Amino acid sequence: MSIANNLLKYKNEIEALNIKLVAVSKNHSADAVMEAYNAGQRVFGENLVQEMVDKQVNLPADIEWHLIGHLQSNKVKYIAPFVKLIESVDSLKLLKEINKQAEKHQRIIDCLLQINIADEETKFGLDFDEAIELLRSEEFSTLKNIRIIGLMGIATNNASEKQTKAEFNELKVLFDGLKLSFFRDKDYFKEISMGMSSDYKIAVEEGSTMVRIGSSIFGKRIIKHWKLQQNEN
Repeated sequence: MSIANNLLKYKNEIEALNIKLVAVSKNHSADAVMEAYNAGQRVFGENLVQEMVDKQVNLPADIEWHLIGHLQSNKVKYIAPFVKLIESVDSLKLLKEINKQAEKHQRIIDCLLQINIADEETKFGLDFDEAIELLRSEEFSTLKNIRIIGLMGIATNNASEKQTKAEFNELKVLFDGLKLSFFRDKDYFKEISMGMSSDYKIAVEEGSTMVRIGSSIFGKRIIKHWKLQQNEN
């Protein structure tokens, strides 16, 4: 099936539930993104800063770019002019740098706190106590050019349905608690980004408002860097 057909299968299903579909285009060409764009997709997720920057300048301006991979503080400046949502904020240090760069561009950048819900040491993210401590901190209260609009989490790879369900449920419970404690009167705190190709249906059942789907739309990721292949064509 084509990228457009793959996309529409998910887009029709997911958006009918009032859930946002993030098409994860990492390691795929700008042409592949354009095929999805021409089929009506506007929200794309990238893991790597340089890849996102290279694509952004060559693709339509109304694309909503989400940074979904681990973000180093020294790379924030490259995406600050245009990124719509940084889903992977995992420290106060990073949040402060995002705020600094957003201020330079006279923007407010939306962010999600990435919470480590997986039973894996390799996953990034704040634990529950760290997220609460960050939101309680005096430094956080001074950041005027960022806006925390929700949480993001990634379930354990190849876990049972029962474990995946439990991990997503933990994220929803934390979201509800933070909403009551810190964002009770903030309508913008409403997003829970959880669920990928293999587990998005469980995520939706557990309260996800945003799912990230890549390979099921674009096919298997190319081994070589997307830009190298693009230059060969």
